[in-house]
Amino acid sequence: MTFNLFFWTPYLLWLNQRLKHWSQPTTFSLVSGITSDLIRSQTDLLIENAMLRQQLIILNRQVKRPLVTNQDRLWMVLLARCTRFWKQAVLVVQPETVLRWHRDLFRFYWRWKSRKKTQKSRIATETVALIREMAENNRLWGAERIQGELLKLGNKVSKRTIQKYMPKVKKSRSTGQTWDNFLKNHVQDIWACNFTAMNDWLFRPWYIFVVIDLKSRRIAHTAVTRSPTDEWTAQQLREATPWGKGPKYLIRDRDKKYGLQFSRVASVSGINELITPYRAPRANSICERYMGSLKRECLDQTLIFHGKQLRRVVREYTTYYNQDRPHQGIGQRIPEYYEKGISSSGGKITSRVVLGGLYRSYSRAP
Repeated sequence: MTFNLFFWTPYLLWLNQRLKHWSQPTTFSLVSGITSDLIRSQTDLLIENAMLRQQLIILNRQVKRPLVTNQDRLWMVLLARCTRFWKQAVLVVQPETVLRWHRDLFRFYWRWKSRKKTQKSRIATETVALIREMAENNRLWGAERIQGELLKLGNKVSKRTIQKYMPKVKKSRSTGQTWDNFLKNHVQDIWACNFTAMNDWLFRPWYIFVVIDLKSRRIAHTAVTRSPTDEWTAQQLREATPWGKGPKYLIRDRDKKYGLQFSRVASVSGINELITPYRAPRANSICERYMGSLKRECLDQTLIFHGKQLRRVVREYTTYYNQDRPHQGIGQRIPEYYEKGISSSGGKITSRVVLGGLYRSYSRAP
């Protein structure tokens, strides 16, 4: 059976007309649309008309594919946020596309809101220059050390502000140890002593003995020797506590350098020895921290040739430590002025060389 084109042509034309009729809006769809518009607010209708008009503007730009600009996306997103019937008015693009535009606009908004705002510096230009000078001349100083020096000069600057103006590249420093709660509660009646060892340029060992007041961080006594014995250590304790001026408690470790004579001198002076447990450096943390500062800030930066030079360097660093160096553990105060503090005046800021130029001490001229 062959296909007769002339026979089926009228039927094909009729089917084409019916398809066109079904695809066009009917009277029913028009009536239902008008009925739904009656129950909607005037604001929704105006916004829907604005969205349809915006899409017509887009369609009139090109023949094949409409070009959507950033301004068009902005208007479509803003109009969609004003009505809950926006999906019914979107014909050119999909609703998911409008939602994606909204997410992109939200990211752009937060990038704009989180932008770095340039603010005028609240501290004086001279203070900024002084911070940079301190950081350059004292390579081992951190922000808190510089903060203490500025407090000594009468300039109150926060640690974060100091870090902002310090050079970005600095040598890494080892962090200090935390304080023990017992030392915080009874610090006014406790001293501590300890030994530290170092080698000179010929690798000969030297031992440095230190006695420190835990409340004010003042170094009460220092001594240097090649061969520390019980007799020598006992004599150092006598020199550190002349005329009965001593603490109620003295923290020490279990080193054999502290023998019977040392304990006898402590007992006669009315000092109770607090012996630290085994492998517990935190029990004598303040003295251990001073030993670390002595090595990092002084001995590691100096080449020692003989004992006389070592004694002079330790003595000069002790003077600097007691009279000029602010300490974090006592609120950036100085040990020698722990009780009365330093009253800053309006004089000119001067600096003097410490330890042969290793550091500079800043003060105000009277």
